[in-house]
Amino acid sequence: MPVIVDEDIFPDIRFVIFHKCTPAWEIPRQKLETCNLTYLIQGAAQYTINGETVDLEQGNLLMLPKGATRRGITFPNQLMHCFSVDFTLMNTKNQELVLPFPAISQPGRHEDVIHLLHDLSFSWQYKQPGYIIKARGLFLQIFHRFLELIVYKNDVSITDPRIAKSIRYLSAHYSERITVRMMANMAGLNPTYFGLLFKQETGVSFNRYLIQTRIRNAEDMLASGEYKIGNIAEACGFTDTSHFYKQFKLVKGFPPSYHLPKKF
Repeated sequence: MPVIVDEDIFPDIRFVIFHKCTPAWEIPRQKLETCNLTYLIQGAAQYTINGETVDLEQGNLLMLPKGATRRGITFPNQLMHCFSVDFTLMNTKNQELVLPFPAISQPGRHEDVIHLLHDLSFSWQYKQPGYIIKARGLFLQIFHRFLELIVYKNDVSITDPRIAKSIRYLSAHYSERITVRMMANMAGLNPTYFGLLFKQETGVSFNRYLIQTRIRNAEDMLASGEYKIGNIAEACGFTDTSHFYKQFKLVKGFPPSYHLPKKF
């Protein structure tokens, strides 16, 4: 099959899912009919790939070609959260392309990639008009980021360790009351300088990033169908339901009720 040329990639996405695994979760042994991308963002799992068993942890990436065999389980004390995408890559001549990745790699946990995968998952799940084009665009961004991290060895994401540490803190404590001054003190920086550095590293202001993080976690809770909107607002750090509605619509362009599972 032809190799990848940067300007000649056309992704055909077949399926996208965000797994929050239960103890009984398992992928039975199967032969892949498409390529598969699986990115672990939490917990651990054990996969058997083409007969070889490997243990995987947070930050690991599986990039399996069509025809590979796999089996997977998670561990009750380290339940896996991961994104999984079934896809094929074509060129403009309608030829399938060879994946330029090893089957297993360790790019690490990258919040920008996770945000893109969240957007891809929800775009695919809710299928608004034009979602195929949007999904392809998001997947190409994700694919390119993994090329940077794994193939080109050129990570252009956050480089300042103080901002990286702040983002890791936000990922775990987004539901709490967090201010720029608090985070600046943790980083040992003046609040004004911290705000400027944060925007320089992430492309958005600290408060904007915090709101986006809370909204993405709220989307997961909404899609599960297990929580009331008022409970979600509180669990994700919003002052009240009204504030949650307002911020959600500002970020996503539609109200949170859009993400509630349809009742039949």
